[in-house]
Amino acid sequence: MLTDITVSFAPHISKKHSTRSVMLDVIIGLAPAMIAAVIFFRLYAITLVATCVISCMATEGICNLIRKKPNTLDDLSAVITGIILAFSIPPAFPLWAAIVGSVFSIAIGKMVFGGLGANIFNPAMVGRAFLTASFGMMMATWTVPGTIDPNMPQIAASENAVDVRTQASPLAYSKNAQKAQYGARELNESVGDIFLGNVGGCLGETSALALLIGGIYLLIRKTISFHIPVAVLLSTFIFSGIAYLINSDYYASPLYHLSSGGLFIGAFFIATDPVTAPLTRRGMWLFGFGVGTITMLVRIFGSFPEGMMYSILLMNAVTPLIDRMFKRVPAGGLPSAR
Repeated sequence: MLTDITVSFAPHISKKHSTRSVMLDVIIGLAPAMIAAVIFFRLYAITLVATCVISCMATEGICNLIRKKPNTLDDLSAVITGIILAFSIPPAFPLWAAIVGSVFSIAIGKMVFGGLGANIFNPAMVGRAFLTASFGMMMATWTVPGTIDPNMPQIAASENAVDVRTQASPLAYSKNAQKAQYGARELNESVGDIFLGNVGGCLGETSALALLIGGIYLLIRKTISFHIPVAVLLSTFIFSGIAYLINSDYYASPLYHLSSGGLFIGAFFIATDPVTAPLTRRGMWLFGFGVGTITMLVRIFGSFPEGMMYSILLMNAVTPLIDRMFKRVPAGGLPSAR
């Protein structure tokens, strides 16, 4: 006879870990990307991350008070949402707009569904989608890293102006090469800088190396399983490889796409969210392949240079269907046929 079975919302953890310990592992995994952000975008990176984290925590606390629910800030999920949202916006993004996005992420992306475990979409991606729709120009203004621009330490972001040099992100260069139908070969030569993060882009997404280190840490700790990250990276490699073989002057190489944009942070830190990802291994494979494929469809055929945010939100929406397709074996095993 089975005993001590707890029925509750996700995340469902199969080892002796609490939600707080899992979230703490994710924070540690994001630490290399935070260090890279400070190296490339200076101290304003810390200010931007702190603003998002504090705003997310304050919003969750207020929502709990309004709903007369117990305090949930100690599970650190709001901290993760704030960090990932900050990592998903430009380095010189105005603080007031970051606060707006943080409030939306928690209030609309999480708490209206009932809090952690009840939300169907990743809250940070909900906030980023809202910011993209509301402040499109600011969300597409990329700052030159301080390692390139000696004036970067003097960065001053405000509501009216950003006194800093800007450049296109690697994926924007790739999209321009597609439109011009040439120049992709020159882009492929910059894969080294892109992998390290010495390029323009979102605050915590530029350094694929730092995100890879953090992702490996999560895999070693078994905080996440390998199924979704491998599926995302593999489908991206296959899709971009086919395009590259068709016309290497027109399309960037698979390594360029793997190193660019939000692919690594999406594959290791966002798509693996235990609340919004499928429960079974087969479901995880399908989910990951869907994320990678939709991302590449947007990158190659869409109007926007990046598609990770949209692919994760779309796959979050079909996660319940995936869970119905690939059902878990119930506790105690399947009933015997009679």
